[in-house]
Amino acid sequence: MTSSFSLVTTWSPATDTEPLGYGLDLTNTGDTPVANFQLGFSGPARIDPTATLENGKLLKRLSNHTMIAPPDGFVLQPGETWTATARGLSYGLRHWSDGANAAYVVLEDGSVVSIQTTPTQGKGHNSPLLKGAAKFPVPAKAPVAHSIIPWPRHVATTGSRVAPVGFELHAKGPLATRAGQAFADLTAELFPVEAIVRPASEAGMPVHLVEKAGLGEEAYELSFAENSATVSATGYSGLFYGLVTLGHMLRGARQYPGTFTFPTGGTISDEPGFKFRGSHLDVARQFYTGAEVSRLLRIMAWNKMNKFHWHLTEDEAWRLEIDAYPQLTEIAAWRGHGKALPPLLGSGPQAAGGFYSKKTVREIVGLGESLGITIIPEIDMPGHFYAALQALPHLRDPAEKGEYQSVQGFPNNSLNPAHEPVYDFVNTVVDEVLDLFPAGVFHLGADEVPLAAWSGSPLALDMIERMGGPELRKKHEAQFNQLGNHHGADEIEGSPTALIQAEFIRRVHKYIASKGAVTGGWEEAAHGDAVDKSNSYVIGWRNVEINAALAERGFDIVVSPGQRYYLDMANGVSWAEPGAGWAGWSGPQETYEFEARDGFSEEGLKHLLGIQSCIWSESMTDRAIFDRLVFPRLSAIAEAGWTVPERKSWERFKALVGLMPIMYGHWAAE
Repeated sequence: MTSSFSLVTTWSPATDTEPLGYGLDLTNTGDTPVANFQLGFSGPARIDPTATLENGKLLKRLSNHTMIAPPDGFVLQPGETWTATARGLSYGLRHWSDGANAAYVVLEDGSVVSIQTTPTQGKGHNSPLLKGAAKFPVPAKAPVAHSIIPWPRHVATTGSRVAPVGFELHAKGPLATRAGQAFADLTAELFPVEAIVRPASEAGMPVHLVEKAGLGEEAYELSFAENSATVSATGYSGLFYGLVTLGHMLRGARQYPGTFTFPTGGTISDEPGFKFRGSHLDVARQFYTGAEVSRLLRIMAWNKMNKFHWHLTEDEAWRLEIDAYPQLTEIAAWRGHGKALPPLLGSGPQAAGGFYSKKTVREIVGLGESLGITIIPEIDMPGHFYAALQALPHLRDPAEKGEYQSVQGFPNNSLNPAHEPVYDFVNTVVDEVLDLFPAGVFHLGADEVPLAAWSGSPLALDMIERMGGPELRKKHEAQFNQLGNHHGADEIEGSPTALIQAEFIRRVHKYIASKGAVTGGWEEAAHGDAVDKSNSYVIGWRNVEINAALAERGFDIVVSPGQRYYLDMANGVSWAEPGAGWAGWSGPQETYEFEARDGFSEEGLKHLLGIQSCIWSESMTDRAIFDRLVFPRLSAIAEAGWTVPERKSWERFKALVGLMPIMYGHWAAE
């Protein structure tokens, strides 16, 4: 006798006559009747805690993890289907990847049966579901002679020759030697059989690397001769980027000799428009191995991006080894049925997850250094802390009562600014993190704290009264057991919550500064001017306009609006496209053409550090979805960060971007 099941989920938007319906059809594909069972499932979409469930009972819901059961006395016979319909979701489904992507049945004896899931079927949608990076074919005739992304500042090349098969590097000086080795390692990893760096005995063309005074750290000059080229730069990054440009030109001219040329004379001189050209990766919602993180860094380097924002913690997981608190990785790095963290976002009933050992982190930091990439760790606080609080419950006010919820549906998920043990913990973590990440930047998050946070904590209420008086305390007490977050993340500025969060940020920022480090934060870190503007930066994400507004207030700003630079947003409005949709959609062209400088005053531009793509991972259980969402938009953002606005061209970019590497090799069928 065997137990096996299949699950089909369906989505019907609300109509004039019927509320929305999220249907779950569980079929018994085994040979045994089952009764008194439970169905667990997860995916980006969340059943609302107040939802009605037709033909079933809602047993448990934690964010996107849900457990339901059939009506009492129900027996599911072999070959038959139980259908339940949820009438209520935290948000309506927009794309096929929003629905359940992992499920399991818990039988009466407690045993667990995993279920293969298929993508949610949208009512009225029958187009093929899209996965894999969209193909941008290289045209027979391109707008430019050379394949280079991001496009350089000055191109004045002459002549044309059959492309060399590879380069033999001749380095003069220690920086040049290091840069040459880094380029050789990079190309061997990204393009392992192309032998871009090779000896003269294998027909490698001489490329001379020369250290030259007077250029910016990331600037470089290329000069071409009949059978050689020279890279000149002052800084390590400039030497490295000059080689990367040569690598782009070589690959284009070798693979598409009718479209691109390799010069025999002239020059290219280049430097970036922004000093901060970053990408973020959320490794908490989905776990990425050290090998995956390393590959992303190499792809970033090939795009001349120089900042990697490593989002290491979330409500869903804690991913960094901390010697002082082994519980963080023993408990909070893993999800599964019966664990402190249930299956979330498609992770399934089996134990799943992982974390980065300190050894792995040091290897990745070293790789980043060789690629000219600063690695910025983020430990998101005081919100988004559910996983760590499951591992370390002593960080809660022991007298706290009631429940508040984050916009993602996690209860009581924020570090309490009024609870003194919290600061011992944070200081210890800051010490260990800064020891691992020598760039001296600590990103503390500070985003999306719920408006009702700590409204049942006597310690927090006392702190609010001390800082703001009895009326403010009374105002916050009125939030007790209010779930909030009904239309996106709560806006807390000016609230009692923001008052004590600012005090928390101020204190943590002061400790980070005492260690000689810079503090990064999301835009909410600017609430109450809690961070010293001379020793911090913030990332504007909720909308486009917030960036210029924060710059006017004197904050150094990195532009990353969800509407254009969040790479979890779908490429279009179609149900067939995967991804999220709370900030709308942004196709490759819309992403490319967005200009971060728009709306800034002359004074504000002095505080504009640069731009950053954000790779949030809720949808990314299927790595073919990762490739579709991230590429080619990562290259579009890289070019916006490097190439000055007047030098940008969508027509040129789309003719070249088909040569750029992607993460997993999943290409779209269309």
